[in-house]
Amino acid sequence: MNNVETKHRFKISGPDSANMTRHNHRRDSGFSPIGFVCRSLLAILIWIPCAASLQAKDDAGFRTVCGDRAAAAAETGTMTVPGEDGWLFLARELRHIAAGKFWGEDAVEASQATRAQDADPLPAILDFKEQLDELDIELIIVPVPPKAIIYPDKLTGHDVAEPPARLDPFHAEFYEELRSHGIEVLDLTDDFLQLRCTDKGPMYAKQDSHWSGIACNFTSERLSEIITQRAWYNEIEPAEFDFETSPVEISGDLWLAIQDEHTGREELSLRFVGKREDGRISPIQPDRNSPVILLGDSHTLVYHAGSDMHATGAGLADQLALELGFPVELIGVRGSGATPARINLFRRGRANPNYFNDKKLIIWCFSAREFTESDGWRKVPVTR
Repeated sequence: MNNVETKHRFKISGPDSANMTRHNHRRDSGFSPIGFVCRSLLAILIWIPCAASLQAKDDAGFRTVCGDRAAAAAETGTMTVPGEDGWLFLARELRHIAAGKFWGEDAVEASQATRAQDADPLPAILDFKEQLDELDIELIIVPVPPKAIIYPDKLTGHDVAEPPARLDPFHAEFYEELRSHGIEVLDLTDDFLQLRCTDKGPMYAKQDSHWSGIACNFTSERLSEIITQRAWYNEIEPAEFDFETSPVEISGDLWLAIQDEHTGREELSLRFVGKREDGRISPIQPDRNSPVILLGDSHTLVYHAGSDMHATGAGLADQLALELGFPVELIGVRGSGATPARINLFRRGRANPNYFNDKKLIIWCFSAREFTESDGWRKVPVTR
């Protein structure tokens, strides 16, 4: 282990990760070789633009490529789409990008929801917000951008400007729709595009469907900038935690799916947070009494929950504890962060009538692909 410190904030102040300061905080069929080749050639032909680099105006062509790559993966029965330079992509995430607009009258066609009435994410999100307003609990939604939106060149092999142009106009439009209803959305896309090629490492694991530890750290920083401005935060006496950064070899889910014996496992740099005991960092446990709830899908569990989540003590919940000076409550699910996560929140409150009394904020963090690739967006009660 190295980089051992007892500081409290981690800031990336610009595109160059060398500009980093730490300071105190205050989502089948049989395989057809001919079909696969035809689809791949079609995707390439469709995608050849007049210019050598991807531009914002190319978003429709990029969606076509994503759709064709996802369809080709479905024909082979794999979840993994190989890209360039060892990068692997999740087929369901590419299908989500290809779906286009996913709310309102377009929702049923775009969504993989099992029931048509649950296809549109907007009503469920607005209902959740209204219920939290009644409890005087703030909501911040943190959709994790699709990997291919941040690294389109690693999917297509085409050059991009630095930073690349955004190729997800429907995400941006949907987030503005949410904001028009008073919902705070932390859209990380522009930041991730700026930081995608720093010397600290990529914002996503190359061989896994999740973001990297670097992205967890940065997201916690952005969230802390918001949370520490709240009046209730000033009433908290923050604690300090130890942390250390160490390389960790992972078995990414996308890598495991293709079982490529010729490609080694990926190594990531993770920042472990906790209290130093007997020369090692002991992770911080989530706190059910915390004023902040981290709710969501496996992006809230990766590098925190161990086992298939790769590590303990280095996930988003851990980084938030470091930034804020107190542990957060964690309600994360390995499945969908859309409806199942909110059901678990309801169950937590039902088990304890006083559960929500001192809650101030819910951070709802989930992959943006959930908007179309989940089983659906049901309205779920928060309390009894």
